[in-house]
Amino acid sequence: MPSSPAFKSLAFVNVALVFMIAMAGTTLPTSIYRDYQTAYGFSPAIITVIYASYALGVLGGLLAMGNWSDQLGRKRMLRYGLLASGVSALTFLAAHGLAMLMLGRLLSGISAGIFTGTATVAIIELSPEAWRGKATLTATASNMLGLGLGPVLSGALVQYAPWPTRLSYAVHLALLALAILLLRGVPETVDVAQRPVLRPQRIALPQGVRAAFMPAALSGFAGFVVVGFFAAVSPQLMRGVLGYRSTLVIGLGVFLIFLFSTLGQSLERAIAQRFRQAVGCACLVIGLVALAVCAWQRSPLALYVGTAICGLGQGIGFRAAMGEIASKTPPERKAEVTSTFFVVLYVAISLPVIGIGVAIQREGIALATMTFAAVTIVIVLAALVLLSRNSRRAQ
Repeated sequence: MPSSPAFKSLAFVNVALVFMIAMAGTTLPTSIYRDYQTAYGFSPAIITVIYASYALGVLGGLLAMGNWSDQLGRKRMLRYGLLASGVSALTFLAAHGLAMLMLGRLLSGISAGIFTGTATVAIIELSPEAWRGKATLTATASNMLGLGLGPVLSGALVQYAPWPTRLSYAVHLALLALAILLLRGVPETVDVAQRPVLRPQRIALPQGVRAAFMPAALSGFAGFVVVGFFAAVSPQLMRGVLGYRSTLVIGLGVFLIFLFSTLGQSLERAIAQRFRQAVGCACLVIGLVALAVCAWQRSPLALYVGTAICGLGQGIGFRAAMGEIASKTPPERKAEVTSTFFVVLYVAISLPVIGIGVAIQREGIALATMTFAAVTIVIVLAALVLLSRNSRRAQ
C-alpha cells in the first residue's frame, strides 16, 4: 500500500539516490578539466572561470525557484532539476569551446540550485519514523557523497575508457534515466496549488539574527572556499606539485573532502553545542596548515591529512552554523535567512576560486596554494574571534 511503512522507506531511499545522482553530475568535469586544457589551450584562470559559472547557476536556481516546490510539488521540481541536469550533459557532449562549457556548467548549477532545497525537504518529509532524527543528515550526506562521487566516476572513465571529454556525460544521462524511474513511485508530500503564484525567494536578515549570522557566515564562507579549492584547483596541485597522473587517483583525492565533510556532519552532535563552530574552525585551520605544507614540501601525506581535517572542519562547522542560525531565526523568516546563508556559501565557492586561478597563472600552483591557505586561515580566525565575543555576551 502507498501509505505502508515499507513503501515510505523505499520512497525515502529513492529520493536520496536521486539526489546523489543529480549532485554527482555537477562535479563530473573535475577530472576532465585537464583534458579541456589540453584540447582548447585554456589557462588555469579560464578553468576556474568555467568552474565558477556553476555557482552562478546555483544562485539563480536557488533564489528564483528555491520555494516553488511548495506550490508546484516536490516531484515536479525534482523532475525539472533532472531535466536541467540532462540538458547540461547534452551541452557538454556537444561542446567545442569555452562558451558551451560555461553554458553546461551554468545549467548544471541551476539543477543543483533546484535540488539543494527541494530534495532536502523531500527527504525530510518522506523519512520513516525510525529515521526522523537523522533525516537532515541523510539529506546532507546524499548531497556531499554525490558531489564526491562525480570526480571518481569521471576519473575512472577518463583513465580507463575512450572519449575522455564525452563519455562521462553519456553515462550520467543513463543515470538520470534511472533517477526518473526511481522518482515515479515516490508520493507527493505537499498539496499542489491549483493556481500557483511563483515569486523569487526573498533574502533577508532580521535584526535578532545578525549576531549569530555573522560568525556562522564567516566560518561557512571559509569552509566552502576550501570545498571550492578542492573541487576546482586541487587536481592541478596533485598534478603540478605531487606529480600524479592518474585521473582516478585525483578523483579519489577530491572525493576525500566530501567524504570527511559527511563524517564531520555526523560527528557534530557528539560535540557540546557551544564548542561546535569553534571546533569546526580549528579543524579548518589545522587542515589548511597541512595543505600549505603539502605545497611547500611536496608532501602527499600532508595533502591527505589536510584534506581529511579540512573536510571534518567544514562538515562540523557547516551543520553547526545551520543549527545556530535556525535556532535564532523566527519560523516565518527561516526560508529568507537560509537563502541568505546559501548565497554567502555559493559566493564562497565561486569568486575566490577565480582569484586562485589568476594567482596560479601568475605565481604557480605551489605559491598560490600557500597564499590561499594563509588568507583562508585569516578568515577562519576572524570567525573564531566573533564566536568568542558572542559566547562572552551570552554568558
